[in-house]
Amino acid sequence: MNVEPKIQAKLLELAAVDAELSRIAHRRKNLPEQQEVDRLDAERTSRKDDAVAVEIAIDDLDRDIRKLEGEVDAVRQREERDRSMLASGSVGAKQLSELQHELGTLERRQGVLEDELLEVMERREASEADHQHAGAQLSRIEEELAETQRRRDEAVADLDVAHQRCTTDRATLGAELPGDLLALYERQHDKQGIGAALLQARRCGACRIELDRGEIARIAATPAETVLRCPECSAILVRTKESGL
Repeated sequence: MNVEPKIQAKLLELAAVDAELSRIAHRRKNLPEQQEVDRLDAERTSRKDDAVAVEIAIDDLDRDIRKLEGEVDAVRQREERDRSMLASGSVGAKQLSELQHELGTLERRQGVLEDELLEVMERREASEADHQHAGAQLSRIEEELAETQRRRDEAVADLDVAHQRCTTDRATLGAELPGDLLALYERQHDKQGIGAALLQARRCGACRIELDRGEIARIAATPAETVLRCPECSAILVRTKESGL
């Protein structure tokens, strides 16, 4: 295939555009902002789970508090009833002894229940502090997540602009190339990722392998219009003044 050297040189521009498109695709796939969004989103889920667990614990403690308060109230009512009967003076000696014994039991029971109630209320207070802390942590994570999502969206928008620019440049360059040369380039690009490269200092710019002296002599003797390919990677070798032939 014969193509004017200045047309062949346009392949280097096309290859540069394709390299930029590859970099854009790689950055889009490995966007640091997206990775941070994923990390914060996972942390937000964890913080929500923590908050829900504390809420469940508080609900359980509230239930225990209500139960203990009910038991304390029942003991107090029973104690008040017994004291009223004692104060009435209408009970016999045997019943008097029984009431006095029961009052002692009720007082001890009330003391135990009040101690348990105090302990549960203290645990409830600590859990409420944990819940407030979890809520504050969740709010902080959500603020960070919103800010990171904003930066992620800006980065994606920049990549979209760059991709559109490269796509336009690629279409323009492709229209300036002969169909058979472009088709050859596209096949090589699809196969190896690089369709064309500069021959510079005896080295192929695609595979970076240095060609031997015999191959360089053959290339130097080949007319400039002839389209050459790297004997190692098959990329189109573009010769310019930098090739030093």
